[in-house]
Amino acid sequence: MTGFRLRFILAAVLVAAAAVFLEAHSRNEIYPARLALNTFPNPLGDWVGTDLSIDDEVLQILGPGDFLLRSYENERQPQASVNLFLAYFPTQRAGDTIHSPKNCLPGAGWAPVENIRIALSSPGHNPFPANRYVIAKGESRELVLYWYWAHDRGVASEYWAKYYQVADSLKMNRSDGALVRINTAMGAGETPAAAEQRLLPFANQIIPLLDVYVPR
Repeated sequence: MTGFRLRFILAAVLVAAAAVFLEAHSRNEIYPARLALNTFPNPLGDWVGTDLSIDDEVLQILGPGDFLLRSYENERQPQASVNLFLAYFPTQRAGDTIHSPKNCLPGAGWAPVENIRIALSSPGHNPFPANRYVIAKGESRELVLYWYWAHDRGVASEYWAKYYQVADSLKMNRSDGALVRINTAMGAGETPAAAEQRLLPFANQIIPLLDVYVPR
């Protein structure tokens, strides 16, 4: 195949893809019925939560959406609290995209010390990847798990989240999606693996609940 023909085919594919994308954007976007995040269960098993306020400056950065920040304490087993942050965006077509914690946390003074990917799973749901970060500010350390959630799908990569956003916009005429983040303070000498064992049971409780707040 000549270089000219290859360039012609690539250009034609790009034009066709752009036409499909623009056609999808010309339709009225679908906004499925869902529950507001402030109705997220509390208590949650042995965990009892306290709602925390989100700074106005942070809300301006996040843009239009539905947000929940809550600190959960385990009443049966004394241990460090677990913070839950949920951010749902009903549309991402007008530039209101999900902000990655790996960009926001350094702005709040937290420095990443370690990051890996782990697999999360819960009854009735296939395993999916999530980000596991150890962050530090002075002498304080925290373990953070976060992932992107849309239409009963969890992904760790912001690039895959963006890919699925475009694909779902074309197939479903929807661009809604969410960020799920849970974190806990690490005690002196506590290992990331030990702190992870505190977060994983909590994550397993919230995953089955997500679909009524972030519709399939």
